[in-house]
Amino acid sequence: MKIALIGYGKMGHAIEEIALQRGHEIVLKVGIENIQDNTIENIKKADVAIEFTGPDVAFENVLRCLNAGVPVVSGSTGWLQRFEEAKTHCIKNNGALLYASNFSVGVNIFFAINKRLAELMAPHKEYDVKLTEVHHTQKKDAPSGTAITLAEGILQSLEHKKKWVNEPAANKEELEIISERIDPAPGTHWITYSSEIDDIEIKHTAHNRKGFATGAVLAAEFLANKKGVYGMKDVLGL
Repeated sequence: MKIALIGYGKMGHAIEEIALQRGHEIVLKVGIENIQDNTIENIKKADVAIEFTGPDVAFENVLRCLNAGVPVVSGSTGWLQRFEEAKTHCIKNNGALLYASNFSVGVNIFFAINKRLAELMAPHKEYDVKLTEVHHTQKKDAPSGTAITLAEGILQSLEHKKKWVNEPAANKEELEIISERIDPAPGTHWITYSSEIDDIEIKHTAHNRKGFATGAVLAAEFLANKKGVYGMKDVLGL
């Protein structure tokens, strides 16, 4: 499979390593130093594109891949206010788009555990819940996309929580997300339910980027030759 890497930072390099190990070919690598190569003509050389850039350019990159007729896997966060536009464009143009806030197999299992725990805790309002996430200092968005996905999973089950906030909660209706930026820290997320009697906590810690990179390549393998909009649940059958 021929892969275009749109974004060739630390994640791009990790994805390249895994892709080559799995027998794929990298036909395009776009980083800050060669942004001029990010063209529809070059993207068309690939069977699938993997896009890991920043919130300010992710939407345009996704549309460029779709306009090239190339399935695109996007792991950029901080741009989801335009995700519905991207989905609409994808469907209208009979394209293929797979987005995930986190491609790690372990994290996606953690998402499922988080939702199940929230369902179990829903009747027990004596417990308050908060979410903490820690990433490296180069991460541009806060809270992380993974933290937002976890928060949304909690809000679906806890009716007394109305919204998440990235600051100290002002009242019981707010779900507090604490964001810390410390080096080195590939990513840690934990959810704590606290009462006067006890605490219940679940936690996921990434040791390196290999899990994210492997998941992104698995997603690309899944998306090649498909049409429509997908997520990691589809890839993993969760």
